[in-house]
Amino acid sequence: MLRLGRAVQGAVKCVASVVAPARQASSSAGDSLKHTVLYDFHVAHGGKMVGFAGYAMPVQYGAVGIGASHKTVRSTCGLFDVSHMLQWRLWGAGRVDFLERLVVADVAGLPENTGTLSLFTNPEGGIVDDLIVSRTDLSYLYIVSNAGCREKDLAHLKKYLAEYKAEGGDVYLEIIEDHGLIALQGPTAASILEPLVEGSLDDLYFMHTRPMLVAGTPCRVTRCGYTGEDGFELSIPIDKVQEISETLVDRGAEPAGLGARDSLRLEAGLCLYGNDIDDTTTPIEAGLAWTIGKRRRQTADFLGAEVILKQLKEKPSRRRVGLKCSGPPPRSHCPVLGPDGSKVGEVTSGCPSPSLGVNVAMAYVPAALAKAGTELSVEVRKKVIPATVTKMPFVKCNYYTMK
Repeated sequence: MLRLGRAVQGAVKCVASVVAPARQASSSAGDSLKHTVLYDFHVAHGGKMVGFAGYAMPVQYGAVGIGASHKTVRSTCGLFDVSHMLQWRLWGAGRVDFLERLVVADVAGLPENTGTLSLFTNPEGGIVDDLIVSRTDLSYLYIVSNAGCREKDLAHLKKYLAEYKAEGGDVYLEIIEDHGLIALQGPTAASILEPLVEGSLDDLYFMHTRPMLVAGTPCRVTRCGYTGEDGFELSIPIDKVQEISETLVDRGAEPAGLGARDSLRLEAGLCLYGNDIDDTTTPIEAGLAWTIGKRRRQTADFLGAEVILKQLKEKPSRRRVGLKCSGPPPRSHCPVLGPDGSKVGEVTSGCPSPSLGVNVAMAYVPAALAKAGTELSVEVRKKVIPATVTKMPFVKCNYYTMK
């Protein structure tokens, strides 16, 4: 491994829970791991490949440490491969009605060519997955969901799709296999991308989406990302993904890997499915009540609505909180201790914050201990370290929103 400073070493360790099983993958690895369309791009740029969600993905690049890559995204621009994510479309007259049975968002209320973060829920009120739903003006919904939940999501969708169609509903699921997906993230993302697109990005605001020519190639450009910074996700035909990625790098974007993506999203207070949210976690416990549309709270017609809306009214017994702490950085499953030293919760994500120079984490604790400023402790490798409940995001988000 490269010689790294302590904070960067910690960031490398931080990603261990994210890339499990975190085995190294050389250019010949992938015998049992799938490759994204950008695999050769990663290897050519010195990507240190690991297994993640069944794919060989870069955790970092060459001599650029994770902490340095993280700071590049905060100060200029990073380029992430997110082609392993599941892209899909819903067609048909019943597409909105069908999806609203499965997610908490007010999809019908979205203006055309805008999107939102939403959640698949189960009948018990747990979160099946988080996803971005966009309502386009092209007679379909465009959705991106997590690679690690691909098979589970598809089984979930197909089960309820069959039921909906049996009722006479008109809806059709299309899995997008012929496009890759990249994320351009950071304060200079727009200035790097705009010379390559037809038209202006000035009126493409956060969570807005549209088809655009990028370097002459028809793509879907969505102003979003999972770092807390301004940026774009570009859905690109497979035969053009590497060419456009190389062009963006030539224009100043720096390739960035899973390590920086994880520390960036944690600083931004964003959940990682499987760590911070899962089938046993409700949106209310996770601090994601804002994803439940006002109309949906009234109609109460999504899976798990009875459980979720009851918690919304009566308050949950536990909550997801942010923690700042000193000493060795806490990791997933580290016990959280109350004022009397007894275990009251568990860390779900944690790592050194390259932006703040302190350790940050997310955890679930009893609601009575969830107020910002509450002093708790975390047990890390049998050592008890002080921790303070802190409002999230830990670092201010810089989305490009309408004034």
